Amino acid sequence: MNGIRLVSVNRQPAIANKFHTLVVQPTSFCNLDCTYCYLPDRKSLRLMTDAVAQACAESIAQQSSSHPVSVVWHGGEPTATPAETFQRLLTPFEDLRRDGRVRYEIQTNGTLINQRWCDLLATHDFEIGISIDGPGTLNGNRLDRAGKATTARTMRGIQNLADNGLTYSVICVVTPETIDHADDLVEFFAGLPGCESVGFNIEEQEGADRLPVSEEAAYRFWHQIVRYRLAGGPLRIRDVDRLADYLATTRAGLVDHVPYEPIPTVSHDGQVVLLSPELLGIKDPRYADFIAGNVLHEPIGDMLTRARELRYVTEFVTALNDCADRCGFYDFCRGAQAGNRYFEHGTFATRETAYCRTTRQALIRAAADHLTLQGGPS
Repeated sequence: MNGIRLVSVNRQPAIANKFHTLVVQPTSFCNLDCTYCYLPDRKSLRLMTDAVAQACAESIAQQSSSHPVSVVWHGGEPTATPAETFQRLLTPFEDLRRDGRVRYEIQTNGTLINQRWCDLLATHDFEIGISIDGPGTLNGNRLDRAGKATTARTMRGIQNLADNGLTYSVICVVTPETIDHADDLVEFFAGLPGCESVGFNIEEQEGADRLPVSEEAAYRFWHQIVRYRLAGGPLRIRDVDRLADYLATTRAGLVDHVPYEPIPTVSHDGQVVLLSPELLGIKDPRYADFIAGNVLHEPIGDMLTRARELRYVTEFVTALNDCADRCGFYDFCRGAQAGNRYFEHGTFATRETAYCRTTRQALIRAAADHLTLQGGPS
């Protein structure tokens, strides 16, 4: 392994050599200009070519796996892609989808969702994710390029989905401005038509010049969220459900140390980064801009085979081993996100991040305190 130690007790490699999620960028452009956004190319209207889509589908077809691959259409803003172009990009994947080897997901700000997009998403059985941070001023960081609020436009897109019987999940970025509004956020998302669940992303340090959320504020937020869930609140909350699933599998003795998912992410022109979609488009000569290869020139499986040759991968695995050896939260966290290490510290070799403390550790501490107070299992 060229000095990269194995993490898992069953002798599996630290980084999986197969992928179950493929993030693809149909366009680098985004029609919004959120205050916390880190994407470097969001003003450039560059579209994925048919050849790149074909190469991505071929990489999936060449991979032997019993699990379907989630093809996640991200961006930029994926619905800023002309609908006819987007439809064409799906074509190479369709046989795989019909064979059960591919399923589609899309993450969108919802502002451009009209009847044409509803028809397309329904026809191809998309799992839909909407990005909105709350009602009114709580969504105040999600602005357009003129600095105007976007909440009404996103709500119109949500209503279009609901009118077509399409359900969706929500990703909400929780910022220093909204961290003390947990109850307002839950009430809002519980009342959205067609909303099946919400995932709360505590704002991360990814290049934007903004103050971070404190650990104490994050704890208070998760304490409120866990209290809502334990009280029988109907809204599914991704983060709490993941913790509940982990506790259930742990009590059943079913937790296994599986390798870290590589999450290959493909740009509009075929460039591939590994470990974290947030690294796409980031320039850093120390890490050769994080490029593992180009899908037009070689399949993604080959890139994974030689991933250990990439400096940022070797640094990350070193840190992952350190987490496994020293961190009491590792079994649940599994090393958190690679990108956070880089954006917070400029390296992948560090162990703990603010993301770990506000998104994983604060949640566990809040849940443990609730269970202790209620006399539940420790």
